[in-house]
Amino acid sequence: MMKKLVVLTGAGISAESGINTFRDSDGLWEGHDVMEVATPQGFEANPALVLEFYNQRRKELSTVKPNKAHLNLVELENHFDVEIITQNVDNLHEKAGSENVTHLHGELLKVRSSVDESLILDWNKDLVLGDLCTKNSQLRPHIVWFGEMVPMLDKAIEITKEADILMIIGTSMQVYPAASLVDYIKPKTPIYFIDPKPQISENDFNDLTIIKNVASLGTHKLIELLIK
Repeated sequence: MMKKLVVLTGAGISAESGINTFRDSDGLWEGHDVMEVATPQGFEANPALVLEFYNQRRKELSTVKPNKAHLNLVELENHFDVEIITQNVDNLHEKAGSENVTHLHGELLKVRSSVDESLILDWNKDLVLGDLCTKNSQLRPHIVWFGEMVPMLDKAIEITKEADILMIIGTSMQVYPAASLVDYIKPKTPIYFIDPKPQISENDFNDLTIIKNVASLGTHKLIELLIK
């Protein structure tokens, strides 16, 4: 029986594909204040702006490709039962061929009802005012905005509890949700943390190995470590 390898990924894994990180150091996302484009209040105040913002993000997906880090995770499926929990809203894990991907923060290629969050549709074109769900309500991006519940968090916790190995790529171990998910692993579960500028030391967690590198090179190194 294959060991279960749970991989938590964040913006750092998509950066090498040319997708800008969710939030730049100046608090802007693609030139916009995140409060304008990533909150329910922003959507209420200016829905047309918010819809167009995500239309642009959705269009970008057709121009970017998975990088070596995404492909390395697919290769690991030959040796492990791999489950990916991602904070990213792109589809690069799926494009690369990963089988089991849970999106914590939603997906750009889906939309949902404004009145029923369980009413979710696949969507690969522009979303505009007047696009309604079957309950006659405006459709909105299927993105978890600031201040909203994370509906997939319970599923992510259950997956993490089953991990024989935990890998964290491109997201901080000090920031939610990575920091909270680590609390659910079984004792003595090895943790591999891939980050070019780690803010932690190996003394901060039990059984932690830090690979100080970008995602593509770090995952290659990890394959060498895990598949001996």
